[in-house]
Amino acid sequence: MGLFDRLRGSETPRVAFIGIDGLSYRLVADNPETFPTLSAIADDGEGGGIDSIVPAESSACWPSLTTGKNPGETGVYGFQDREVGSYDTYVPMGRDVQAPRVWDRATDAGFDATVMNVPVTFPPQRTVQRMVSGYLSPDLDAAAHPEELREYLTGSDYRLSVNAKLGHKEDKTAFLEHARETLDARAAAFERYVERDDWDLFVGVFTAPDRVNHFLWGDYEDGGTYREELLSFHTALDDHIGTVREALSDDVTLVVGSTHGFRRLRYDVYCNEWLEREGWLSYEDDGHDALADIDDARAYSLVPGRFYLNVEGREPDGVVPESEYEERRAELREALESWTGPDGNPVADRVVDRETVFRGDHAAIAPDLVVLPNDGFDLKSGFRPHDEVFDPDGPRTGMHAFDDAALFVDHPDATVEDADLLDVAPTLLRLLDVDYGRTDFDGASLV
Repeated sequence: MGLFDRLRGSETPRVAFIGIDGLSYRLVADNPETFPTLSAIADDGEGGGIDSIVPAESSACWPSLTTGKNPGETGVYGFQDREVGSYDTYVPMGRDVQAPRVWDRATDAGFDATVMNVPVTFPPQRTVQRMVSGYLSPDLDAAAHPEELREYLTGSDYRLSVNAKLGHKEDKTAFLEHARETLDARAAAFERYVERDDWDLFVGVFTAPDRVNHFLWGDYEDGGTYREELLSFHTALDDHIGTVREALSDDVTLVVGSTHGFRRLRYDVYCNEWLEREGWLSYEDDGHDALADIDDARAYSLVPGRFYLNVEGREPDGVVPESEYEERRAELREALESWTGPDGNPVADRVVDRETVFRGDHAAIAPDLVVLPNDGFDLKSGFRPHDEVFDPDGPRTGMHAFDDAALFVDHPDATVEDADLLDVAPTLLRLLDVDYGRTDFDGASLV
């Protein structure tokens, strides 16, 4: 029990959420000796695999996890989104998230929140007790609030993200060292502010596992050179979670969750190259630089696996008449469902319509179709020319998995069954005893 908790003597419930970008539940289940802390949480409370969201891309996942809303409500569909009524694209940041975060609801209810390293939160919110923005922040000095937090982080080894360029090298030694240093410094900051014990809601996110898994998952699944290093990295992650768990007072419930899982990547798949070869689009010149260079298109794609029809009245130069929308969408859906890779396997596990997964006031930029790929096919957009649709020689060997995220709740009344990412936010608020309406979330509390 921390000093502030002893002084307050309050019985108000408190919650700590440790988020992990890209932790595979299958990895935890298959290697319990690597994850003694998560295994203990599952034994004492509940733990299991959960579904991610569509699309299972980190920039879309974190707004949905922290709001309990689908991208149609958050307005964030991926790392790159399209302007309404335009071919211009932008990288969504914190202010582009159009739904209240779990810490917004907590602070509105009078609670204090410490929020550290959540992606898609730049710039840091001044309404939050203590906040450092995560992935996509330009630099650490601009990402932290208040001054005490900024001074501590800039004076320590804390860094916002792993240098992914190091993962492109054949020798992964420097990459692994950088990832481990990033993980350890992040954990040290979490432990420092967890022990302050002056918060009601603590949210801290580890993003390094996603980077490591992208580059080493093939070694793990295929018994490659760096298999043991990947497991050792996750052992360190579990140790850090264990240290946080030990530091928490008895009135705090710990929740640990990931945004998506991982599986083996065998081909980078360039969707716009496929659309061009299939006669769905062409470009103004040979540059293929961006969406704005499209000359004649019935369809185009944005990462990951988002397909848009070029509709009259919706896009500036739309060519698909609105009256033919359903017919052309069915035609594209059929083509995607019959698309096969060099190994003869279907590229798509499922092709879903926009209205099946996206609902809300910000659905105007939703893709018309989303492909959930089969194992091995990582869907890129790729507006630059590519020699092939399928590239088997990319540096990454791991890809995101929709149905392999993980959630652990250190509470005896929790049930992690048939759950997904949208259930996390209402679960955290229920544990905090913060009231909310029955229709406030797309998910439901698991407690």
